[in-house]
Amino acid sequence: MYRYETHLHTYPVSRCAKNTVRENLEFYKSLGYDGIFITNHFLDGNINCDKSRPYAEQIEFYCSDYEEGVRLSEEIGIKVFFGVEMSYGGTDHLVYGLDKAWYLAHPEIMEMKRSELLTYLMESGALVIQAHPFRQANYIDHIRLFPDRIHGMEVINANRDERTNRMAAVYTEAYDLLPFAGTDNHRAHQQTKFAGMESETPVRDEADFVARVMAREMQVFTLRLESESDA
Repeated sequence: MYRYETHLHTYPVSRCAKNTVRENLEFYKSLGYDGIFITNHFLDGNINCDKSRPYAEQIEFYCSDYEEGVRLSEEIGIKVFFGVEMSYGGTDHLVYGLDKAWYLAHPEIMEMKRSELLTYLMESGALVIQAHPFRQANYIDHIRLFPDRIHGMEVINANRDERTNRMAAVYTEAYDLLPFAGTDNHRAHQQTKFAGMESETPVRDEADFVARVMAREMQVFTLRLESESDA
């Protein structure tokens, strides 16, 4: 099976990430992954960028880690794909299938209501997945759900507890949404639990990935590495 990390943050674009693009690529290559999606926090989230800068400059910075990943991909021997994690008061959505040129051409997305934005992204051809939908934290005022404005949900997020993931799975089944999984990795090799999507044949590009997920031709998977405390 060909395995793909679908939810990954890298430094310096994501302020909360601990490891560089190269460190992440080398780590996932060592685990036998065929590819990774770099899904850093977007301009509306925890991005390591001066948000007073012009929109186009922020997009250039945002895409810089992904572009570095593409440059390193052949050297390291792992595929690198582009994704986005958009944020709204602790409610996060993973977006796949739109490229840098699309984001540069659409600065108006920063002013849209979240419900309108999600619909617009879907109409523009994106795959929209709600990340860790039942996550709770002191900075999250309340859980927001958009069942008619997304394609699917992370039914497994490797950094969430079993109850949170189970609730996402129940909700996904009840609304006939697409089941999805990702690690939400911020710390590369320090991560010991993983989740993602796998297929029997390699994914060619982002459009191929979107089509396969929409057709339910990919499956969720989990992976756990033995830590020192397990030994």
